[in-house]
Order: sequence, then structure tokens, then C-alpha cells
Amino acid sequence: MGMIRETTKKIVAGKTPGALLATLCMALLLTLLVPCAFAQDTLDLDKAVKVGSGKTMVIEFTDPDCPFCRKAEAYFAGKASQVTRYIFFIPLASHPASKGKIQYILSARDKARAYQEVLGNFDSKKLAEITPEGVKLQKEHQEIARLNKMTSTPTFMIYGRIIEGFDLKRLEPLVK
Repeated sequence: MGMIRETTKKIVAGKTPGALLATLCMALLLTLLVPCAFAQDTLDLDKAVKVGSGKTMVIEFTDPDCPFCRKAEAYFAGKASQVTRYIFFIPLASHPASKGKIQYILSARDKARAYQEVLGNFDSKKLAEITPEGVKLQKEHQEIARLNKMTSTPTFMIYGRIIEGFDLKRLEPLVK
């Protein structure tokens, strides 16, 4: 706590209230914008599952067993010609069966189709089709999420903005 006080004193020292406000606003702006731009620019989209063919790029972090992710999937299903989604999977601890499902999706030749299959009536016997490559890619997705500080699903990156949760009011203007 002492270190925070000392740093605050250094920032405040010799600044007029207007200059101090400008400095704080710039720091807040950089804190909010820089991680978004950095994260999106460093993602390896070749590792993502690509769905759709539209001009608007949506980077999505999802869990196939998350109910809000499923709502987002239903929303985006009707926008495949408007939106191209790059989907990274994060198996949340609260959905223990999702890790196997994700590995199944990432093991499939047609990953987009396998994702739809998992969202429907998925037969758990198909988990036997998981490949070492699918397991490796699932771990890479988890690492990509960790490096980009993605801890909740669904999370979307659209035009450098991060939207956590299925927030239709924030999503709609960006995907039109």
C-alpha cells in the first residue's frame, strides 16, 4: 500500500488539477484500449474455428456447455453471411464435460460442423474420436485465452472492443 501512495504522490506532485485529470484520463484510456488492440493483433487465427463468411470479424472465446454462449451461437447462426467468427474454446471449470467436447471439436476435420454437433444432441461415445492433435489444439486455445486474459465466456472482440457476456445491446451495433 505504501508503494501505491508514493507512486500517487509522484504523479500528483506539481500538477494542476486540469493536468492531473488529463494524465489520469490518458492512463485510463491506454489501460482500456491498448490490451484490446494488442490481443487482437497477436492472435493466431489459424488455430481458431472459422464460422461464417461476412465482412465483420468477430473473435470469440466460448465454452460449448455455457448457456450464454449457446444463446450467442443462436444469435450468430443467422448472421453467417454478415459475420466471420474466429472461435477459441475455453473449458470452464463449472462445465467439466466441456473439455472433452472441445477436444472432439478440435480433432474433427470439419471443426465448424463438429461444433454444431456438440451443441445439438451430442453422443458422448464420440469422445473416442479425440486425437492427440485435438488435445494439443485445445491446450493451445487455453493458453491463447490465458495470455489474452480471457477468463469468462462468452467474450467477443469486435473492432478492437471487448464485450464480455452475451450483451446484445453492445453486440448489435457492431455486427450490423
